[in-house]
Amino acid sequence: MKDVVLLFEVHQPLRISKYFRSKLRELVARGEKIAPETLERLYFDEELNRRILERVSKRCYLPANSVLLQQLEHFKSYGKKFKVSFSLSGVFVEQARRWAPEVVESFRALASTGLVEFLDQTYYHSLACFVSEEELEEQVREHRAMMRDVFGVEPTAVENTEFIYNNRVACLFDRMGFRVVVTEGVERVLGWRSPNYLYKARGCGIRVLMRNYRLSDDIGFRFASRGWSEYPLTADKYSAWLAAAPGDVIVVAVDYETFGEHFPAETGIFEFLRWLPGEVLKWEHLRFSTPSEVAEAKPVRDEIDVPEGQTISWADIEKDSSAWLGNDMQRDSFQRLRELWHAARALPNRGWARVWKLLSTSDHFYYMSTKGGGSGEVHAYFSHYPSAVAAYANYLDVLADFETRVFEALAACDKARLRYAWARSVPPGQEFVFYWGDGSPTGSVARSALELQRAVAELPARAAHYHLQRGDFASWFEFVVGDSELARRLRGLRTESEDESKGVLLKLLEERRREIFGEAC
Repeated sequence: MKDVVLLFEVHQPLRISKYFRSKLRELVARGEKIAPETLERLYFDEELNRRILERVSKRCYLPANSVLLQQLEHFKSYGKKFKVSFSLSGVFVEQARRWAPEVVESFRALASTGLVEFLDQTYYHSLACFVSEEELEEQVREHRAMMRDVFGVEPTAVENTEFIYNNRVACLFDRMGFRVVVTEGVERVLGWRSPNYLYKARGCGIRVLMRNYRLSDDIGFRFASRGWSEYPLTADKYSAWLAAAPGDVIVVAVDYETFGEHFPAETGIFEFLRWLPGEVLKWEHLRFSTPSEVAEAKPVRDEIDVPEGQTISWADIEKDSSAWLGNDMQRDSFQRLRELWHAARALPNRGWARVWKLLSTSDHFYYMSTKGGGSGEVHAYFSHYPSAVAAYANYLDVLADFETRVFEALAACDKARLRYAWARSVPPGQEFVFYWGDGSPTGSVARSALELQRAVAELPARAAHYHLQRGDFASWFEFVVGDSELARRLRGLRTESEDESKGVLLKLLEERRREIFGEAC
């Protein structure tokens, strides 16, 4: 029996406002206090986002969900059931709850059938994986909590934003307890192999399902193309292609907005969706399954190896990270955002971190792409800006304002400043380099106070003793990190042996860390 996994990606970003400066002037003139919650309303275009969400709900989400619910219920009593899977971004669900609650209810109705699997992803549909594992895990956990609270489900399958994937991402998901991750079936990764099998990740046990992008794009990109040799695409023709494809499982994954938004109802896209389940189930060797069911039932055929430097995604012809980080504008703006990560997290008001996360949404960087050809046309279609340069300028305008306000807030709260000082990476050339007593390097280098604490715990006691006796730790914390109180305490330490030096130093560092990270302003 060959499984067909039908997966729909559902996402709407919070688009950045082009008019936040004028709105800011009005608030200042009225004497209103600018808090993180205020910034969220200023930075993001509520009217545009509401209008788009309502339009796509009417054209796509409501009619498509209605078609799927009818078909799910219709085939419930059959031997082979119809099943689908969804990945809903957190920012989409937020907007739907606010401006189109009937859409949320329609997804709940789908969930209640027991025939729909919901996947986890990053809550903000973000580039968190290029910031840190900690941020990626935090955003996925936030998404998991949302799925539990809103839809009453606990996902066991996961995808990273836009199917961005490498070994490190896969093994993080494995440690989080997911059974299967979905990504793109890229030829340079697969080589001679087919995407139509179940694989496992290199370095961990999580199962890997790979999208068949040719069969997926037949729906997602070519469905209404009159110049396509296979036009018109009908459900019976498509099901025959699925039946003829080799392998154990075929993953067909498309943007849900394909139905009614990218291709309007007049193209016949909803009729295709309505007839597809029945046409597929006519084939004795085809059945619908969900990612978790496939991971449980199918054998692992081989291992997928994607080193971090060869990260893949489902975007553009290149199917790598270049859709978001391929030019200087994208890399510059993202690097500036990354440099704000520790600062925003250090502030006790979680609203600062929330704004940072919203600015990490992948769409903002997607709009800055300068690619040509077919990929460029797709980027332009999704963007509300006249050009990539306009997207870059608007993003930097907002980011510069946010950056100023974050550091002003840090300066006003010494505990937050110290949290930032401990967590941030110090400038190049100011790292703490560990040496042995004879002056030879140990090979260990600390680029932050938190890294130094971990390094002291791992290194032999004689290295800690050497630097403590010389006063190196005190000098570094005072003049590089900016923690003069810890420097004062370090200078007051008196120890006799190497083991005593390491033990006393670790105790003092941990006490200070708890003081800094355990208290709010």
